[in-house]
Formats: sequence, structure tokens, C-alpha cells
Amino acid sequence: MALFDLPLDQLRGYRSASVEPSDFDAFWTKTLQETREHDLDARFEPVETRLRTVQVYDVTFAGFGGHPVKGWLTVPAATDEPLPTVVEFVGYGGGRALPHMHLLWASAGFAHFVMDTRGQGSTWGGGDTPDPVGSAPAVPGFMTRGVEDPETYYYRRLFTDGVRAVEAARAHPLTDASRTAAVGASQGGGITIAVGGLVPDLVAIAPDVPFLCDFPRATTLTDRQPYREIGTYLKTHRGRTEPVLRTLSYFDGVHFAARGRAPALFSAALEDQTCPPSTVFAAFNAWAHEDKTIEVYDFNDHEGGGPHQQAVQLRWLPARF
Repeated sequence: MALFDLPLDQLRGYRSASVEPSDFDAFWTKTLQETREHDLDARFEPVETRLRTVQVYDVTFAGFGGHPVKGWLTVPAATDEPLPTVVEFVGYGGGRALPHMHLLWASAGFAHFVMDTRGQGSTWGGGDTPDPVGSAPAVPGFMTRGVEDPETYYYRRLFTDGVRAVEAARAHPLTDASRTAAVGASQGGGITIAVGGLVPDLVAIAPDVPFLCDFPRATTLTDRQPYREIGTYLKTHRGRTEPVLRTLSYFDGVHFAARGRAPALFSAALEDQTCPPSTVFAAFNAWAHEDKTIEVYDFNDHEGGGPHQQAVQLRWLPARF
């Protein structure tokens, strides 16, 4: 696969044409206020995993609408004091999977909270959280569920779950609420950026090859899924481009990035046709905090840096705690 997007020197100065809604902040303030009317009700049940180096808790907390959302909290074995905490969000189609698949951060001495993804987790990495909210006709997948209105759009629920996941992680006595970071790749990276814009006191975020950024460019540049779900919807529902793009503007990582208050470590892959590099740079260039860096993987597709990027995170993140 050859490079298909802008040259790297242009990517470093690229700015999205996505138009921020005038009521963006009011929309999200109202959404989170309504959600916080429900008790967080974070519950942590110890799990017997036969893993000797970590202790795992099966977590349930109240997300958007008070709906129960699952997660795993993993901490180093024999921990008895609050630890810096990494909250992780997973990629499109995946769920929280099994506890032994999430050992990296606890092995490095952190508390690690991984959020299940409502309605997903049946493509890979099994999930345990249903999405009880229906929608109007939609393309199979999640990108067009409720896409005609910001109030009903699927990612309103998921991004709110992400904020509540941070609150749930902070509710456990073995986590240090003052030292909390958010990480994730692809869809997880998109959620990370949104949470970074909505939670003002994170110490760091680390989105890898993030999804859900610069919708106007992404939906017309790549024909890969999941962005293509939006194109397929508009191909069928002719004349609905303007209201759909208006809805998506409330969920564009570019606008959350403009509110970012924490140091940030991004990554992009120049042959990535799933999350094109210009869409990643759109969010990175908009990220408001001055302490930000982006790792670029010249000849990689959507796998990005993979374990190499994790190694970068393991060097970068402790200094932010």
C-alpha cells in the first residue's frame, strides 16, 4: 500500500474544516448533568483468575442514562496504597474481553481500568454490556445509530460512559484520583480524546491512531469501514448530508481536542486507510495543551505502532504522573 493522504510536512500544519456547533459546550454540560442525576453505583467484585502478579475486580457502574456498564480493574498483587491509574477504552467492535488480556499496565505498577463498550464486543474481544437504547433505521454497525439527531446518536451514550468510567475508576480505594490518565487505540483513541476534552483534571492522554476525528474529511477520503457506514447511509438516505454532518460535529475529536487540558501522546500511521493520518493530525494539531507529541509510523496501516507505541507510552506516561 502506498501513501495516499497528505505529505508529512502538510500534515503537521493541517487544520480540519469541521464546524463546531455553537452549543457544543451546552450540549455536553447538559448530557453529563443528566447522567450524574443517576448514582454512579460503582461496584467492584474480586475475581479469581489464578494470576499471581495481579488482583482483578469485575466492575459495574452506571453510565449514560443510568445503564449498567461493565469493566475490569486490575492492580498489582498485594497493593495496599492508591496507585496512579490508567483508564483504557477499546477499539471498534470489541469489548472488555478477558482479564488476562489486560496485564501491561498493572505489570508496570499502575492500576488499570478497562471499560467495556456498550452494544459492542461481538466482532472481537467479547463484551458484556448491552445498549438498551434503540434507534431509527441504521446501517449495520454503530456509526449511524441515531445519527439524525445529536440527542439520539450512539456516541453520545458511549462518550458519556467514558467519562463515567473515569469516575468509577477513581471510586476505588486503590486508585489515586489525582493521577489518572486515559489511553486507547482506534475507537478507543477517539473516546480517549473525547474524555480528555470533557474531564478537566486528567494528568495525560494517549490516543493511538484515533478514530472519530475530522468527520467531513474522513467520510469522503476513505471507503474503509467503519467510516464507510456513514457514506452508505447517505447513499441510501439522499439529501441528508447536512443534518448528519451537523450531528457528527458534536462528536468530532477535533472539537474535544480544542478543550484538551492534559499532556498528550498521539500516534499516526501514514498508510492508515481506516483512520487516515490527516484526520489524526487534525485532532493533534487542535489539542490545546502545549505539552503534546505525536509518533509517526511511516509504512504502517491501522495497526500503527502496536507494541512499539506501547513501549513509547511506558517511557512517556510515568513522567506525567
